[in-house]
Amino acid sequence: MLQPSPPHESPWSPAGPAQPSHRDLAGPWHSEAACRRDEAGLFFAPSQEPTAARLSREQAAKSVCARCPVLIECREHALLQPEPYGVWGGLTAAERRVVLSRRRRREATSGGRQADITRIA
Repeated sequence: MLQPSPPHESPWSPAGPAQPSHRDLAGPWHSEAACRRDEAGLFFAPSQEPTAARLSREQAAKSVCARCPVLIECREHALLQPEPYGVWGGLTAAERRVVLSRRRRREATSGGRQADITRIA
């Protein structure tokens, strides 16, 4: 799987070979990602970014994610890692924390059955 990326660094940068995920057995999902064709800065916040600029940038990144053929795989990766920075799978880091928190509560009340990662709420 891809390693978490610090701010300002693209998850697609040549930092070394990625560890294979279950999807990688059929081919790396990230090679099909729509964000590979977009500027990485759209998905990761610059230092001290003003709130209005951050919200605008995140919305633009989410619109790229919305048309991505591997949205589910990307979201799964970001939730399972968990990715601490950037927009992944159409979710910001804060939104992913909420999803993970809800998932943990759901799993605790459902006897530990795994929650559906495609379901956000």
